[in-house]
Amino acid sequence: MQALMRAIYPPHCIGCRTIVDSEGGLCGPCYRDTPFITGPICTRCGTPLPGEEAAQGDNCDDCTVTARPWTEGRAALMYGGKARSLVLGLKHGDRTELAAPAARWMATAGRDVIERADVIAPIPLHWLRFVRRRQNQSALLAQALAREVDLPAVPDLLFRVRRTPTQEGRSFRERFANLAEAIQVTPRFTDYISGKSVLLVDDVMTSGATFAAATEACRAAGAVDVFVLALARVVKDA
Repeated sequence: MQALMRAIYPPHCIGCRTIVDSEGGLCGPCYRDTPFITGPICTRCGTPLPGEEAAQGDNCDDCTVTARPWTEGRAALMYGGKARSLVLGLKHGDRTELAAPAARWMATAGRDVIERADVIAPIPLHWLRFVRRRQNQSALLAQALAREVDLPAVPDLLFRVRRTPTQEGRSFRERFANLAEAIQVTPRFTDYISGKSVLLVDDVMTSGATFAAATEACRAAGAVDVFVLALARVVKDA
């Protein structure tokens, strides 16, 4: 029956709809155009580091000059090529089916920090933005990742205190100022995360300002460690 169903409804590449061998997979050309992060990385944000080897604890330039309140960070993809179109499809194109394969990539990229986490939480959307989009792509990723790695996910652990203007076009410093104290822990979960290690999930990390605001909220509520995991990382000169 499964063979018959595959013959009638064969799996398609999530990048271009070409027929592929497995559900949620990429065809050869799309795979080559999807910049997976491999090799040495910055342990703070997951950015690829130059060279074939890097010492444990090496940081990228941004993380060297900018204090990161979280413990460690990872990302599965560089934000470019096919990765960019997949992220935008999930974020703005109602392509919710992308969450499951994206979560598998994130589970691989973040396996060492996932092992140290107790709970997974997404970066929240302000409710007005949620109404317009009808979904929070970060929550979709967090829930798919939780199923993949068998950890609890709390989609509403955090909430936006105020609606912040878009980050697009803002400088590095302006991005952090825009998000300052904009995210808090939902009061009923304050005791829940006290003493726990939290893994924060988002679709894209650019400056890290959103992750920083969410991390500070979790630490204020008593989280002992906060790890961050993004589907894609914006990389300079990538």
